[in-house]
Formats: sequence, C-alpha cells, structure tokens
Amino acid sequence: MISLAGGLPDPQRFPIASLRAATAKVLAEQPVASLQYGETRGTEATRSAFATRLSGEGDLRVDADDIVVTTGSQQALDLLARVLLDPGDAIVVSDPDYLGALQVFRAHGASLYAVPVDAEGMQVDALEDLLAHGLRPKLCYLVPNFHNPTGASLSEERRVRMAELSARYGFVVVEDDPYRDLWIHTEPSLMPGDPELTVRLRSVSKILAPGLRVGALAGPQWLTDAIVTAKQSTDLHTSSLNQLIVAEALGSDWLEPHLGGLRVSYAAKRDALLVALERAFGARVACNRPAGGMFVWVRFADVDDTGELLHRALAHNVCFVPGNAFAVERDLARHARFSYATATPNQLGAAIIQLGAAANQLSAAV
Repeated sequence: MISLAGGLPDPQRFPIASLRAATAKVLAEQPVASLQYGETRGTEATRSAFATRLSGEGDLRVDADDIVVTTGSQQALDLLARVLLDPGDAIVVSDPDYLGALQVFRAHGASLYAVPVDAEGMQVDALEDLLAHGLRPKLCYLVPNFHNPTGASLSEERRVRMAELSARYGFVVVEDDPYRDLWIHTEPSLMPGDPELTVRLRSVSKILAPGLRVGALAGPQWLTDAIVTAKQSTDLHTSSLNQLIVAEALGSDWLEPHLGGLRVSYAAKRDALLVALERAFGARVACNRPAGGMFVWVRFADVDDTGELLHRALAHNVCFVPGNAFAVERDLARHARFSYATATPNQLGAAIIQLGAAANQLSAAV
C-alpha cells in the first residue's frame, strides 16, 4: 500500500541522532527537572525557546510569559474551545478545512460559518459580507500557510484585511501554523493582528517528530491565564522531559540545517507528485502548486465521487483522502487531498499510475 492519505511527516527525515544527543544532555544536566512534575504553563526553557522562534518571524514581539506549552497543537485547539466557546457560539472556518479543528469545534457545540478557500486562501471578501449582514463570531480559525487540505497560503492583501476585520468586529483570530517552516522558496510573512485578539499556534510535530507531542500557544494574558486553568484539569502539564528535549532542539545549531534538508526533500516530492498527475491525467485534473507544506489538493473533471475512486484505488494498493472529509457546507465529492510527505518520489509516481488505472476502471463502469 502506498499512502497519500495521512498528514504524517517523513520518518526518514526524523533527526534521530540529534534528538538522542539532546535527550542524553537533558537527562545528564537536568535529571530532576526533566522527570518531575512541572508548571502547567510550561517550563521556562521551553517557553523561552518558542518565544525566541516566534519573535524571529518578522517584527513580532513575543515573551516567554505570552506562551503556554501544550500537548501538541491539537490540545491547544481543544483548550481554546473550552475557554472561548459556549454551545451555539458562531465561529468562522474555511471550507474545506482541517478535520481535527472541525471535530473540536463541533464537539463543543459551535455553530460553524464556512468561508470558501481559493488559491489565495480564505476568501476574506466573503467573510466581510457575512459580517456586514450581521454575523458576530467569537473567533475565526485560520491555517494561513500551506493550508490543510488545500495547500493554499493566505495572500498579503487578505492577511491585512483579516486583521482589519478582527479589530473592527472584535473577534479572535486563531492562527494555526504547523507547516510554517516547510516553505520551499520563500519564507511566509507574518500574519498581522491586534495582540489582544490574536492567538498563534505552533508545533514541532512537522519539523522534529510528532511523537514528542509538544506545541505552543501564544496569546494575550486574558486568554493564556484561562488556558492554563483549563489545562490544569486536563493533564496538569505537558511532559517535562519532552519539553526540555524540544527546548534543546530549538536552540541548537543543527535545527536550521535540518529544516533546510526537509525543505529540499519535500520540494522534490511535491514536484514528483505534480509531474505524475500531469502525465497520468493531464487536463482531467486541476490541482494547486503549493509553496510549501505537505499537501496537493486535486479536483477531478471526470470523477463524480472520489469516495468511490478511493474504494477502487485501495484495490490497486493506493489510498488518499476524499475531499468531502474536509467539507463544511460545500460539495467536494470531485476533490481529493494527496500528501506527498511520506512516500518517496518513485513511490509517488507509481501511486499515481495505479490511481490512473483505478480512475479508468471507474469511468468504464459508469
């Protein structure tokens, strides 16, 4: 089976030797701190490491006190929902959008207002129209860079407009940015915004290893204090050992070369997938060319149901995620998300050949 489905980073790119050395150093130099209970907000070293990294993004100024360390950014989403949302509260999401976020918001009883996504990210003009007609959301959820599932990045004009709308209507912008460091040619710009209405989520899952389960939430004190209280009843604190390993990694001299290698590898895989799609399908598919991240979003011209295509593709040892898995209101039955992160370029080419065979079988059966 060649999987184009999961949003899993390439295990061949895990910095195992470097993480082994970082673990040994932490246990040698901080044995008690790394193995004992810790602060709910996160260790000082880890919060400082994330603050330094965030402060390197444009002119952003982030202090360690602005950070709450979370057990992956998925926990941050759940804590935000616990703190900010009451059942029935309106929130704005993209359509399509990240399934894990949609699950969290639905579980907390939010009313989702969907805004379509195009090649420049969320269509902020459509959001502005909703606001002009009376919508007053508690928050707007965004994956601004290399969006999951579409791979789109929010344009500069839309970033500025989003900040203006947040300030005018008083809603919180939740910037979920796990793929930010996986840019290919150009580093993404900073999302502007009122510091009192902006929450930034980061994670090491895509750049180090998801098994570490360490993320960070940066936001205003009125929110982070409430997040800490909510987290106390959830898990007390994120693993002290894993936090200190991450702090060591984020401050190391090997991190940037490691990220450079990731970018080169993922760029080659993206290109291999796009070339294979062009060869196998030609004008029968339309797809984006993401500037980073892990996903290509595909629309089939002659496949009415990618769920049925998946059923046939599995018989050819290929899997992917049908578009409707990410839908909020739109019918995305002709769409699919392909992840290029895990497979090799040769495997990606082979998978698309087999997918083409499955699509041909499906067309013949109609």
